Amino acid sequence: MYQSQDDLQLALKGLLADEHDLNANSGNLCALIYHELADLNWVGFYWLKDHELVLGAFQGRPACVRIAIGQGVCGTAAATRTTQVVADVHEFPGHIACDAASRSELVIPLLARDQLLGVLDLDSPIKNRFDDATVGLVSQLARDWCTHQFCSPETHKDDV
Repeated sequence: MYQSQDDLQLALKGLLADEHDLNANSGNLCALIYHELADLNWVGFYWLKDHELVLGAFQGRPACVRIAIGQGVCGTAAATRTTQVVADVHEFPGHIACDAASRSELVIPLLARDQLLGVLDLDSPIKNRFDDATVGLVSQLARDWCTHQFCSPETHKDDV
């Protein structure tokens, strides 16, 4: 495991260097987070397509394929465009249980040029897993990833 937030950011930068393929980069971000942060049982992307969230690259058990905007933690993050930190998913009204082992969840909306692209979803089998430091780290990784993937000159508008 990497020793610091800076190490993870450098690792992501290395993975993204000279690469702009959406599938490759989203898969690598999921793998980096899944294998380098402790106590996670699922990490993945849901992309906004035709007014719903559709499963993208992920690490973990098979997952729900489509989520309506406003439904569950992911749909709420998409609808409000705000990060959702849920200490106990059983306390979240309308939680969608794709993996019964999940106890807490972090969902970060992915925005580029003020447009919602989708969400990055992290699940943990531990209640209250996502402290402020983890939320800050994953939020920064997501911002760095979005900037590289969608806001650089090499980016293509039709990637999502």
